[in-house]
Formats: sequence, structure tokens, C-alpha cells
Amino acid sequence: MEALSSLVWFLVALGILITVHEAGHFLVAKRLGVKVLRFSLGFGRPLWMRRYGPDRTEYVVAALPLGGYVKMLDEREGPVAPAERGRSFNRQPLWVRFAVVAAGPAANLAFALFAYWLMFVVGVTGLRPLVGSVEVGSPAAGAGLKAGDEVLAVAGEPIVTWDGVLQGLIDAALDGTPVLLEVRGRGGGTREVELDLRGTELEELAAGSVLEHLGVRAARQELAPVIGKVESGGAAARAGLRPGDRLTSADGQPVGNWQTWVEYVRSHGGRDIVLELEREGATVTLEVRPDLVQGAQGPVGRVGAAVQVDEDAEAGDYATERYGPLAALGRAAGRTWEVSTLTLRMIGKMLTLQVSVDNLSGPISIAQYAGHSARGGLSRFLEFLGVVSVSLAVLNLLPIPLLDGGHLMYYLVELIKGRPVSEEVQMIGQRVGLAMLIGLMGLAFMNDLARVLG
Repeated sequence: MEALSSLVWFLVALGILITVHEAGHFLVAKRLGVKVLRFSLGFGRPLWMRRYGPDRTEYVVAALPLGGYVKMLDEREGPVAPAERGRSFNRQPLWVRFAVVAAGPAANLAFALFAYWLMFVVGVTGLRPLVGSVEVGSPAAGAGLKAGDEVLAVAGEPIVTWDGVLQGLIDAALDGTPVLLEVRGRGGGTREVELDLRGTELEELAAGSVLEHLGVRAARQELAPVIGKVESGGAAARAGLRPGDRLTSADGQPVGNWQTWVEYVRSHGGRDIVLELEREGATVTLEVRPDLVQGAQGPVGRVGAAVQVDEDAEAGDYATERYGPLAALGRAAGRTWEVSTLTLRMIGKMLTLQVSVDNLSGPISIAQYAGHSARGGLSRFLEFLGVVSVSLAVLNLLPIPLLDGGHLMYYLVELIKGRPVSEEVQMIGQRVGLAMLIGLMGLAFMNDLARVLG
């Protein structure tokens, strides 16, 4: 069911982002007098097609949903009636062609701004930036961070959740510079600590293990190993587990809290676990075999049981970042800029081999992230849409033939030389660009398969 849910949300996200991108090209082309022949979501055989408007523009949903296109009237692609030559794309002034091509990535950036704005208006909830423990001898311990500290600001920017802390730390690590944290101790006084991230490997950033590298563990309520809900048809239900059962040991090892049990289950997918528990004052022994399911980083075990939670106590672990409409706009603009520059910098690090291309994600990983974010609520899904929309904009602006950035590169050459790039050069560029894109997509897909296969 999780795989199906992820697929559905992946298609929803893809549909939204492709529509936004192609609508940018479409609307600007129409506004500037270029005749649009077709607006297509997807490639290949049309599954649905209708014609609308005075130009009888075709609106198409095609079989392969990994992209889309806007087909405009163009003498290079077929004969054009003399009366309509003035509406051909190839006859337009340079600034019109530039505007039409740039409108796609611009629409993605505008949509990311909207998604982040709505996310901050609705409010995004995350773990409060409370330090639970600090490893002896770690960079965090050397900087003076202590258990019980709450991070208030990173590099002068106020933060509310660990998400904000991680963003600031990643930026500093990419710069290779120390970063100042403003923290409040248990006693209520505030102080500044300086974290030196110059030894942080960029691979660790891509793997999302920044806190682990620094020797910090986030504080949160320690949940007792008591089952609150059992999923119908899951491994826990098949084994006979019930709500209210208190887990005491797994394969003879004590289960002190729920997190211990979760980690044990995740590492024992497809293997039998001898489980001891307390039920209504009696000790019960059961055997449970966790189902093996696909997680974000590979196959993991899952039993289909949820913990019994004291909601009032757990609420203290979380904080919600929420702003009024005007303040949210400024915050959204900042987030859009941060994600855009981070994407560019990571691409640059990959090109200079400072970050492995193994970190490229393909459609399988993106589908998994779409499902995870959707299950996290509206704000998390909006955040996912914002990140992917920025990525689409940045990638499309790269000077690779076939992409929008490749066309814009040709137009800049035309502006400098005073005449268009020859069709022969453009054809060679298209072949090179196609080879590059196929290689990139193939590499991303192989990375996905490697993650799925563990």
C-alpha cells in the first residue's frame, strides 16, 4: 500500500510541476503573439486530447508522464501559411524568444515561492531544536554544546525547529567556515558557541547525517515500548500482538524504549524475532517476522504496530513555524533563494568530484519522498513540491542543449554575434545534449536500483 500511495503522490506532484513549467512557456508565448499548436503533459501516444480556442490549440495528456512540451508554430518544423508567418516562433525578435523559453523555469521558481509561502502560512511542524545528548570528544562537545541546550539562531538567523538548524549547518559546511549558534541553556541564560565544520565531508551532508557527525542527538520524549495500535493484516497482527502489550525483550535483548524496538525491527526484516511481553499482568512469548519493505535508504523491517503515546507530553517535543501572510512571503523568498543556491552549489561540487554522483536521485527515490512527505501532512508535501520545483528550474537553466538553458545559451551567442547559431551547430548540440541527458537519467535510475536492492 505504501508503494501504491507513493506512486499516486509522485504522479500528483509530477502533474502539478510539469503543468506549471509548461504553462509558463504557454502563457508567455500566447501573450506575445506566438501561435501555440499543442500543450502536452507527457510524451508519446496521447491518452486524452481536446482542441480549444480560436487557434484550435491541442491540449494533450500523453502516455509517458516524465515531462511535457509546448509546440509552437515554427517554419523549421513544417510549412507555414504566409498569413501566419508573423506568428511563427522562429520569426520572433530575440527578446520574445528569450522570454518564452525563460518563462518555464521562471514559472517553477514562482510556484516554489507560492508553495513555501502557503507552507509558512499554514505552519510547518518539526522537532524543537533541543540538544538531548552530546558525544564526548565530538565537534559539538569541543564547541561547548551541552545536553539541554536549545538552539535559538544559526549565523544570526532565528530558527524554530531542527530543520532550520540543519539548513544553516549545511550552508556553513559547503562554505567551509565556522558557524555561530546562539543557544539557551537549562538555566535560561543565552550564549554563543562556534561550530567548526571544515572537517565535515560533503558525503555526510548528502546522507543527512550532519548531527551524527557533530556528535549531537536531538532531545525528545522517550516513549515506553507499549503498543497503542495494530495494523490489520500486518506482521504484528499475524503474530497476535494487541494494543496495550508492553514489550520487554526481543531475542533475549531488553527493550527499554520504543525506539530500541523500532531499530531492532528495521534491521530484522524477513527474520523471526522471539518477543517477550507483558499482557494483563502475565508474561507472553510470541514469534513475529517483520515484513521486508522498501524504505527511503533501502529495504527495512516493518511489523505494522504504532506506539501508545501521551499526546500532551509528546507535544512539548515539537514546535510550529508559522507566519502571517506578509511575513510568510519574505520567509518564502528566503527559502526559495536558499534552496536554489544550495542546488547550484551541490551540482558544482558533483562536477568537481567533491560530491559523489551516487547522490543523484531518480524517479523511484522521488516517488518515495513524495509519499513520505504527503503522509507527513499538507505542509510537508508543499515543502517537497517547493524543493522539486526549484530543482526543475535550476536544472532546466543549465546550458545543456535540449534544455531551456541550452536555448538561452544560443540566444546569448546570437545577441553577441548579431546572427542566430546555425541549424547545423544546433543539431550537433541536440545530439550531445540528448546523450548527456540519457546518461544522467540512466545514472540516476541505477542509483535508485542500488538503493532499492540495498
